[in-house]
Amino acid sequence: MTNKPKILVMAGSMRRDSFNKKLAKIAAEEARSADAEVTLVDLEDFNLPLYNGDHEENEGLPEGAKKLKQLMIQQDGFLFASPEYNSSISGVFKNAIDWASRPEKDDASYLVAFRGKVAGIMSASPGVLGGLRGLVTLRSILGNIYTLVLPQQVTVSKANEAFDDEGQFHDAKQKEKVTALATELVETLQKLMK
Repeated sequence: MTNKPKILVMAGSMRRDSFNKKLAKIAAEEARSADAEVTLVDLEDFNLPLYNGDHEENEGLPEGAKKLKQLMIQQDGFLFASPEYNSSISGVFKNAIDWASRPEKDDASYLVAFRGKVAGIMSASPGVLGGLRGLVTLRSILGNIYTLVLPQQVTVSKANEAFDDEGQFHDAKQKEKVTALATELVETLQKLMK
């Protein structure tokens, strides 16, 4: 296929040794292996202030938000690795979504960074549910901003024991689940691009 699907991979965490950053990196590798053009980003690189409507009205989107939004607009789909904070998603992840969803005068359509995109979602958590409750929130948010979320999702429980020193899974079955999600996303996007 000459037109490879473009996929943005991002973890909803800023912690350097985040389990979800490790999960995102593995997912990015698997999406590349499934024949996608992959961009792996770190939220830390965008320097996003807390969303404030007054600041947006007076100054527009900050540079980091513009950069993230433009990257998202250029993609066909997303692989999001979301930590679970208090049975929901992290504040920094919600803040990034909020900034990227903000309209600008040159936008081709409402919610241009999300509308018509397809997302695969996953989570890694030290808890026994593997971040499952946070994925319910993420699925709801993305669906409400016109992103198709694949039914299949990945949760990694006991994440503090799941990764080796190189950030790879100890258990091959965990990697198989991530491979399946990444492959499903790539294949879905390929079908939509025909």
